[in-house]
Amino acid sequence: MIITLLFYSFAAILIIAALGLITSRNPVHSALFLVLAFFQSAMLWLLMEAEFLAVVLLLVYVGAVMVLFLFVVMMLDINMERMREGYTRYMPLGIGVAVVVILEIGNVIWFRSQDLPFLTVPEPHPAGYSNTKELGAVLYTEYVYAFELAAFVLLLAIVAAITLTMRRRPGLKTQNIAEQVAVRREDRVRLVQMESTKDSDQ
Repeated sequence: MIITLLFYSFAAILIIAALGLITSRNPVHSALFLVLAFFQSAMLWLLMEAEFLAVVLLLVYVGAVMVLFLFVVMMLDINMERMREGYTRYMPLGIGVAVVVILEIGNVIWFRSQDLPFLTVPEPHPAGYSNTKELGAVLYTEYVYAFELAAFVLLLAIVAAITLTMRRRPGLKTQNIAEQVAVRREDRVRLVQMESTKDSDQ
């Protein structure tokens, strides 16, 4: 009974955070709502005894990705009035995408889950059960090729980002480490000898 009550409480807060994420006018508030949604999702993972996934969700997404999002959002000078100019023009497309997503979620929940016991609480695992061990065993045996493919895609994305950042552009200021290390005092400072002068008023 307590597990069911906690599940519905966390799920309700998660839905409220998701609605606040898409309806907030301030991008910083949207990012904070997303942090709250991640926290509630981690709590749901804990109720399902998936402790490793819950900890990874908090450490990776809340601790790293969302902090990066907040820094980017707060450092960029976003013109909100200019962003809202084309809001009504893309409204039909947004409504169409929302309807498709709702239909897909309804298909997964209703049509494909008829035989699943929704209101029954799963039996707890034994005391020596390790969620991390079981996840690693499945990941590196049944899904090892998909795991390696995902790692290759991430590596390719990193290389592509570095290539796009380091490309030669006109007016780009580059840094030459060898010239900075080999610099001499005579190249930076010039001593000028000047004769002393008296003030004309004296």
